[in-house]
Amino acid sequence: MAKNKEGFEKSHEEAQLEEKVLYVNRCAKVVKGGRKFSFSALILVGDGKGRVGYGFAKANELQDAIKKGGEAARKSLITFATEGSTIPHEVDVAWDGARVLLKPTAKGSGVIAGSQVRAVLEMAGVKDVMAKSLGGNNPINQVRAVFLALQKLTSREAIKQRRGRA
Repeated sequence: MAKNKEGFEKSHEEAQLEEKVLYVNRCAKVVKGGRKFSFSALILVGDGKGRVGYGFAKANELQDAIKKGGEAARKSLITFATEGSTIPHEVDVAWDGARVLLKPTAKGSGVIAGSQVRAVLEMAGVKDVMAKSLGGNNPINQVRAVFLALQKLTSREAIKQRRGRA
């Protein structure tokens, strides 16, 4: 088995996860001796097969913020309904000021989306989707809106079962 940075063995699923830094913010606090910097990082983790998670963390050092964000992302992994290489239906979701619209597209059309939304969908393994980010452009709110949209997706079988047509 593969070993992580601490020397502990990690499971096969954890070894498959890919990590990506989406957004880093440097914050300065003016103190008596000068400026004191702190960092916040938005980290995305996914396996490209329908599992994706995000983490947001703050620390005094950039590497610590990225490490904490990666751990938080691994804890918040979600799975969602897919239909082949696309999503089963259209979904429109708002989180704070950010609003995201996801639409399924034909096979081979690719991921048509802006930067943060594109990163989440590619890490999740969605190959064909059209996304539009409406409203705010705060990266954290956009990512949260995409995750809420992915969680709202339901498969055709689940919808048929709910309607009693299974």
